[in-house]
Amino acid sequence: MRIVAAAALAIVLVTGAAAWYGASLIANRGTGSVFDIGGPFVLASARGGTVDSKSLAGKPYAVFFGFTHCPEVCPTTLYDMSNSLAGLGDAAKDFRVFFITVDPARDTLAAMKDYVSNFDPRIEALVPSEDQLKQLASDFRVYYAKVPTSDGSYTMDHTASVFLFGRDGRFAGTLAYDEPAATKQAKLKRLLGG
Repeated sequence: MRIVAAAALAIVLVTGAAAWYGASLIANRGTGSVFDIGGPFVLASARGGTVDSKSLAGKPYAVFFGFTHCPEVCPTTLYDMSNSLAGLGDAAKDFRVFFITVDPARDTLAAMKDYVSNFDPRIEALVPSEDQLKQLASDFRVYYAKVPTSDGSYTMDHTASVFLFGRDGRFAGTLAYDEPAATKQAKLKRLLGG
């Protein structure tokens, strides 16, 4: 019975999201605002200092939102990105991937540094304040929520897409979590101009 109720709720949520998105497309046709994803940021880096989005001008980059206690989506996505970067060779030597935590309460700079050390060195961990995270979620149209667990702790629910940005700093597309590796690779090649 719980499975049926959960499935019904999922269908209602997906249908509602699709209806909202469709209405947004119609309402904003020609204005480009539906696809205005991203925004300026200055965030603390696990490497030390900060990353200012203004410094990224002229270079394509990617942004992924997640957290270090993530059981599947985050490590899989970062592993896949590491493989994609290796497969792109020299074409991606200056390409940067930013892993921004949606759980700044637990994901300290030290924890994030340790976590991303398991992946390609072009993946850089960034930690926003709670207020910065709210602004980023709005700017990037990212969903995140704290979800209590049965052991009294919590996990985070979050958007699982990687956001791609071109040399002009504008949103260029996404890599979906369940997208075939060849499709992801083709999108990255196109983004890098190759």
